[in-house]
Amino acid sequence: MTRPLRLVAVSGGLQRPSKSAALAEHLLDLIADAVPCEQHLVELGQLAPQLAGAVWRSQLPDTAERELGVVEQADILVVTTPVYRGSYTGLFKHFFDFIHQDALIDKPVLLAATGGSERHALMIDHQLRPLFSFFQARTLPLGVYATDKDFAGYQLQDEALIERARLAVQRALPLIGLMRHPLSAAAEEAMAA
Repeated sequence: MTRPLRLVAVSGGLQRPSKSAALAEHLLDLIADAVPCEQHLVELGQLAPQLAGAVWRSQLPDTAERELGVVEQADILVVTTPVYRGSYTGLFKHFFDFIHQDALIDKPVLLAATGGSERHALMIDHQLRPLFSFFQARTLPLGVYATDKDFAGYQLQDEALIERARLAVQRALPLIGLMRHPLSAAAEEAMAA
């Protein structure tokens, strides 16, 4: 029997509740509805006091180290961040600065962001994609961007956004399926030839 996939989301939201965390949870649930997985949400706002002042990973407390390990061991990663001054938050970048540079190679990553208006929607392609390209991760084809008006409280309410989230997950499923059933050594050799 195949083990459930380790599905991990990282929310760069600095407060609780957070629209970024709400979007991350929505995306986690959509993926979990499609494939058996164990879900875990890392909320950076809750880790902020433990990350502050640390320059080296060895300086981090055990709680932060465990969350980094969960991200590095994930089979699928969902990342969400609020847009802050046209980019991801500094805390989001600081967290990923501690991730080992080879830990995310070929890992599927669904990119998402929240912002005050549509004018920051390209942040996903101009900021998040390059960051995860550095890690050689497989950023999924569609990102999901939500604005404040897409939420009622901290629940997604806009049907167009909900449909885009569904479509992003639907288009990700073939790659996620490869994580569940990796190619055999013979198939990999045939593809390399």
